[in-house]
Amino acid sequence: MSLGDAAGAVCAFLNLPPGAGTSTVESKTNFLRAVRAGSVRAVSRPLHTGSTLVVIETGLSDDEGRLVGRMTQSQLVLSARPRE
Repeated sequence: MSLGDAAGAVCAFLNLPPGAGTSTVESKTNFLRAVRAGSVRAVSRPLHTGSTLVVIETGLSDDEGRLVGRMTQSQLVLSARPRE
């Protein structure tokens, strides 16, 4: 779950306007099978990149390419505040 969360956060960050930040509004993970050996790969893609919300989907796969988990995150876009 941590791997998917980190990959989703990076994907959200890469889709923010300059100077903006993000905060998780919702996160859901479905575990589909166990991984007893080897490694897990995370691939994230934006489903929606709006001015107030970014929605990311992350697939988690094992060494054999089998889907082992799916995560969906909603990230609130925090606009950069002008410095005074």
